[in-house]
Amino acid sequence: MTMKRIFGLIACGVLVLGGCSKKPTLNVTDVSVRLPAVPRSPAAAYFTVTGGPVADRLIEVTSENAIRAELHESMAHGGMAAMKPITGGVAIPAKGTVKFESGGKHVMFFDVNPALKPPRTMPITFIFASGERIVVGAVLKRPGEQ
Repeated sequence: MTMKRIFGLIACGVLVLGGCSKKPTLNVTDVSVRLPAVPRSPAAAYFTVTGGPVADRLIEVTSENAIRAELHESMAHGGMAAMKPITGGVAIPAKGTVKFESGGKHVMFFDVNPALKPPRTMPITFIFASGERIVVGAVLKRPGEQ
């Protein structure tokens, strides 16, 4: 076997193995955290999750910069705005999109590190039932900032 042929086989092997690397099946985009107007109040995180080829479930969101995080949903109840924790996670349909936005689903971060200020980012980990974990740097926003 010639050296040229050996290098050709090695190059093909590298290309085949490179194609086998695990790529995320989900995507989390447009991640931002609106800091509270009142110190020690919770911050709110907003983002979009796009599903992969199979359905999944967002079961937890965490950050090393907050003591606790909860999935929440806002809703109108008897003409009043109300908010409640989401238990059991949020279904992410295959190839579908779920938006976490003001007035709907969102994440509340409690006791956020007070040293965090815009224009810095806050790393957030999104954990799915499939075992996939996605870490994203959330854009920090001032209270009331869109």
